[in-house]
Amino acid sequence: MNFDEIIDRRGTHSQKWDMMEKIYGVPAETGLPMWVADMDFRAPQIVQESLRAAVDHGVYGYFGDDRAYREAISWWMAARHDWQIDPAEIFTTHGLVNAVGLCLQTWTQPGDGVVLFTPVYHAFARTIRGAGRQVVECPLALVDGRYEMDLDAANAQMTGAERMVILCSPHNPGGRVWSGAELQALAEFCARHDLLLVSDEIHHDLVMPGHHHVPMPRACPEVLDRLVMLTAASKTFNLAGLHCGNVIIPDPRLRQQFGSVLAGLGVSPNAFGLHAVTAAYSPEGAAWVDTLCAYLDTNRKLFDAGVNAIPGLRSMPLEATYLAWVDFSGTGMAPPEFTRRVEQAAGIAANHGPSFGTGGTSFLRFNLGAPRATIEEAVTRLRQAFGDLQ
Repeated sequence: MNFDEIIDRRGTHSQKWDMMEKIYGVPAETGLPMWVADMDFRAPQIVQESLRAAVDHGVYGYFGDDRAYREAISWWMAARHDWQIDPAEIFTTHGLVNAVGLCLQTWTQPGDGVVLFTPVYHAFARTIRGAGRQVVECPLALVDGRYEMDLDAANAQMTGAERMVILCSPHNPGGRVWSGAELQALAEFCARHDLLLVSDEIHHDLVMPGHHHVPMPRACPEVLDRLVMLTAASKTFNLAGLHCGNVIIPDPRLRQQFGSVLAGLGVSPNAFGLHAVTAAYSPEGAAWVDTLCAYLDTNRKLFDAGVNAIPGLRSMPLEATYLAWVDFSGTGMAPPEFTRRVEQAAGIAANHGPSFGTGGTSFLRFNLGAPRATIEEAVTRLRQAFGDLQ
């Protein structure tokens, strides 16, 4: 795989590229889109071949006999994460934001509180509010330049109206890989307050060298009766547009409840997503991911070195994901000013920190899942946009 290849995505209905100018005012022809969390890389060849075979067949009927698909997911979790799952525990949804909405519908009622450790992936809060539930923000503590869960403060916030915690593991946007001890403490927190734990682990394959992601069922097997796992191949293999997510539920009671909601809504998966995931979760796919992670690690080092050399800017050490979380507070600039420089002077579209909730005000999020030349250009532009600080 040539990750250095520049692939023109303009005019392909790409949200990341074709909506950049409308949303950020960054010119489509010259701007760098570093906001939406998909990568500018083609999916692995084995995925392309699987989809091409489906297209060449030419009959797009209902998908049946999904045993190979379920077994591929089970194989991947065992081989890559040492996590043994029964294929019968797997549900398929139209991506993981859809899965979050289904979890809210299954286990909460309008007005219930849903706990988020913020700043965190912005779609969580949007979906919670859209469902008529209450977002309960528990701010993460910034300790020595990295995030930690402040569960003492969170304990003090609980009122008894909360029903669910949604965890982002690894964390987006901070890139933290939570330790086993941190996950254990969170499990105890959930038990203390009788909260269902929904663990979104969509970035679990994209971990930087020297770090190791532990799935929640392995870290805390005692919490299985209140645990719902969300995983997907979408971030790992750049398949987000296929909208195919996994909801893995070890507990039979919770599984029956979730299955009833899906049946009542008539939810069924897209055949192309099932073909792609079955192909991706394979030894060939695993080799591709290993190469990808090494490439992303070099991108990370290049970006961090360049950004951290600009006075007042600090990129949070990235342990997982391809999303850099950059703090501009050291510039002394108000958010409109540093954002204007990034968007108008540098011509870069990056996610605005406040959209991630409490704690995000002084930050922007940059997508590093792009050819190295794009990362180099972004660093050059940022240095020029903040040149008066150097």
